[in-house]
Amino acid sequence: MRKYSRRFQQALQKIDRNRLYGPLEALKLLKDISNVRFIETAEVHIVLGLDPKYSDQQLRSTVVLPKGTGKVLKVAVITKGEKISEALSVGADLSGSDDLINEIYNGRLDFDRLIATPDMMLSIAKLGKVLGPRGLMPSPKAGTVTTDLSKSINDFKTGKLEYRLDRTGILHIPFGRLNFEPKDLLLNLKTIQESIDKNRPSASKGKYWKSVHLSSTMGPSVKIEINLLRENVI
Repeated sequence: MRKYSRRFQQALQKIDRNRLYGPLEALKLLKDISNVRFIETAEVHIVLGLDPKYSDQQLRSTVVLPKGTGKVLKVAVITKGEKISEALSVGADLSGSDDLINEIYNGRLDFDRLIATPDMMLSIAKLGKVLGPRGLMPSPKAGTVTTDLSKSINDFKTGKLEYRLDRTGILHIPFGRLNFEPKDLLLNLKTIQESIDKNRPSASKGKYWKSVHLSSTMGPSVKIEINLLRENVI
């Protein structure tokens, strides 16, 4: 039997495990039961009726959260020429060309997102083993390979995030901090739901959404009613 800490058990006792909560009610509950000394991140865990071992049932996309993530991201940019200074002028924390590629290859990973212009992708290829396992390899699907550096940097700085189905068919997505207003968290959550529906793989058959749980960084999960989220009934 799994053992929980006293702190976790105290939070768990306030959740009715036999019912489905409305989205807004669940978000308020997460705020009420939080009992740690730091501001936790709100997370959504979604089980979908997809089998990611098939290429036509994989799901990977990006979404811009209207209320942001609550996290200040450090963005690095790999480009060349005048675009290096352009990237820094519009908000990039790091920018460079072959010099930055070599630094990353040698272990520099003090950034949360890596953006690249298309003309640098051949040079970046050697970073696959370094960046791939950390989910940092630039990709057109993730919006991190672009010629519009200003828009891409601004999007990630203000709330753009990538989500990707894991090998078990589950999405794990952070969507704000628990010090947000519940209605702001709900707006972010609704935006995620709409994006997942919009990007449903064409090979998906049968029931698409199986279950949705909300949780905080260190707290127990709360199961919510999927239809209420889709209908925006709070």
